[in-house]
Amino acid sequence: MDQPLKRLYDVVVVGGGQAGLSASVCLSKHGVDHVVLERDRVAESWRSQRWDNFCLVTPNWQCTLPDFAYDQEYRGDDPDGFMKRDEIVKYLESFQDQCGIPVLEGVGVGRATHDGTRFKLSLSNGSAIECQGLVVATGGYHVPRIPDAGKELPPSIHQIHSSQYKNAESLPDGPVLVVGTGQSGCQIAEDLHLEGRDVHLCVGSAPRSPRFYRGRDVTGWLVDMGAYAVTVDEHPMGKDVRKKTNHYLTGRDGGREIDLRRFAMEGMHLHGRLLKVEEGVLEFADDLKMNLDGADASAERIKNEIDKHIAERGIQAPEGQRYTPCWEPEDPGRSQVHCSEISNVVWCTGFSKDYRWLEVDALDDDGEPLYQRGVSTVEGLYFLGLPWMHTWGSGRFSGVADDAQHVAGHLAKWLQATPQYQS
Repeated sequence: MDQPLKRLYDVVVVGGGQAGLSASVCLSKHGVDHVVLERDRVAESWRSQRWDNFCLVTPNWQCTLPDFAYDQEYRGDDPDGFMKRDEIVKYLESFQDQCGIPVLEGVGVGRATHDGTRFKLSLSNGSAIECQGLVVATGGYHVPRIPDAGKELPPSIHQIHSSQYKNAESLPDGPVLVVGTGQSGCQIAEDLHLEGRDVHLCVGSAPRSPRFYRGRDVTGWLVDMGAYAVTVDEHPMGKDVRKKTNHYLTGRDGGREIDLRRFAMEGMHLHGRLLKVEEGVLEFADDLKMNLDGADASAERIKNEIDKHIAERGIQAPEGQRYTPCWEPEDPGRSQVHCSEISNVVWCTGFSKDYRWLEVDALDDDGEPLYQRGVSTVEGLYFLGLPWMHTWGSGRFSGVADDAQHVAGHLAKWLQATPQYQS
């Protein structure tokens, strides 16, 4: 963005990821004067908080940003593949350039208040601006979360959060304990395992998904079955689904399932959840078998639903292969590992939200934003890009465009009914 920052805008969008950029394109269609503020660079979280071999777990054809589908405007040559980290950054940079999105990089918002008429923003460059509408598109992954057990580990053990992990070579020599089996935990454990590192993995209750089934990627079946169109209000779990861990699988090397049992056969050490660190000993729960069985059952349920969909519609598809466990834990009881046997810990334990800069009465007692499909309880304030904000795809490339169109349309209509500020 070449032009200087103005003092007044109709709307300010905070965050230069896919959500903020999508909001900008949709606002421009409504003729809304706005700017996107990004404290670092466009797509910064993809650049700096992902490891070297990171790739999407959903196919590239699901990347449908507003007016910028992967295989249409971007001209990607592998719609059935899975974009790697640097390709994702290039995709978003191309989106910004081709759509002429007004982004001001290197400018963060230190404080946002509302005087009853306008939002007042104090910026990291020392300036202050005002706006009628404010779109918070900073995502939901703000502060790395590390359990208290990390404080009990001896200083000789190198500890990092998943957002800091880059590759196996960047860690000191010696065994690595990966804590957490969400998507990041499983993929980082695999990355280390494939590089020949001695890996210990704490297995939680996260579900897993098949990658391919009955002749196609499972994502395609789920789209046809309407799984991505189910709204949070229609989901059996309601808003609690926002707390649910995503299924683990990978898009690496063309896409595949992640089978922790196979890793165990190949030498990875699997444990239950980490309970505590006491007197130099890591103690794990006796839930390893239960968690492995639960993950397998989740994958088989997805296959059952696909089978039902195929049968009900008379679709011609190859027969599907069912999963047979290739490994079982020998001892169902609690296990222990002495800290001297571990050189590194990678905490794949998620993030906490941090909206302390947003000094507006739009958060609940837990600091979670209050909204209905991105429309906040405070007039003129909107959220975008959060997991399950409206559908399963809300926090992904597949659903953010629909949410951005909804938010921009609501915001534009609201602005038309609101007296515009004068410079």
